[in-house]
Amino acid sequence: MNVPRTLAAIALVMVLALRAAPSPAPQQHPAYLHALSDLRDARAHLERPNHGALQQQEQDAIADIDRAIHEIKSASIDDGKDINDHMPVDEHLPWGGRLHKALQLLNKAANDVAKEEDDPAAQGLKRHALEHINHARSHVQEAIALVQ
Repeated sequence: MNVPRTLAAIALVMVLALRAAPSPAPQQHPAYLHALSDLRDARAHLERPNHGALQQQEQDAIADIDRAIHEIKSASIDDGKDINDHMPVDEHLPWGGRLHKALQLLNKAANDVAKEEDDPAAQGLKRHALEHINHARSHVQEAIALVQ
């Protein structure tokens, strides 16, 4: 038995096994990933079911939601999902109900983003994303006031 060859073969098998094993996904901030999901869902609730024209407040809210999503994704916090990948929206929900649901989702996203951040580099992300979410919430509240 040739010991050096056997050891070399074992080492080769181990190297190949390690390369074949899936590498663990980078640790991402789960709160930001939840916020992305809530932001996409809120955005979907602000789209007219009949594809009708949006009021300016609703357009502004969608623009701010898009900016918040962009802020989070620009920090390489991305779940790889498209903007249209969201929970189904109840198409029978009246417009006021959709606006209220969008506001609830924006509140959840704000709570997720506002969680304590250990990474000093992410502080700017957190601040900018919260600014956009808060602007979107204000626009949705204005739209709610117009509907009532």
